[in-house]
Amino acid sequence: MPSLKENRKTIRVVLAEDQGMVLGALAALLEIEGDIKVTAKARNGKEALEAVLTHKPDFITDIEMPLMSGLDVAAELKRRRTGTRVVIVTTFARAGYLRRALEAGANGYLLKDMPAEELAEAVRRVHQGLRVIHPELATEAWGEIDPLTDRERQVLRLAGEGMSSGDIAAELSLSEGTVRNYLSEAISKMGAGNRVEAARMARTKGWL
Repeated sequence: MPSLKENRKTIRVVLAEDQGMVLGALAALLEIEGDIKVTAKARNGKEALEAVLTHKPDFITDIEMPLMSGLDVAAELKRRRTGTRVVIVTTFARAGYLRRALEAGANGYLLKDMPAEELAEAVRRVHQGLRVIHPELATEAWGEIDPLTDRERQVLRLAGEGMSSGDIAAELSLSEGTVRNYLSEAISKMGAGNRVEAARMARTKGWL
């Protein structure tokens, strides 16, 4: 398939990555291409959201970042109907994460071990309105259905971080009984023995 580099219109991007060395390397590799300009770099999700709303670029993000995850930022941009094209670049080669990324409105899902020129070409294709997914994940993306509801996922994530039912209830403005019910449902759906095991299993599958 021919390269899109000949279309010399500058593509403006915001990069979000919590590891400074990776962030700097990604920015340098993309700007070598000439037709891609990094307009801002962010080390956490809230900085990323502010930068995207300010600069209105295409957006390249990792998944796991402080304050807001890349998926949270993508979902918020979708909710606000900004029209921002989002590319997730991550180490997580898991169909569960891919499914959630696409549901959050991401236009691309790529792995960090891909060559720099392929990343740049993927950014060009997403900028042109295409969807780009790492080929190893594309065929399995819809093979396994995430059984958790959004609230079960939220409660289970906090439980996996070590929070008690009472702390989770206070955090989410729920009753302890409601939290226990959500946890019980999540544990049952995961076929786990307890909340910690359920959280671990769900995280492994990319559902948290």
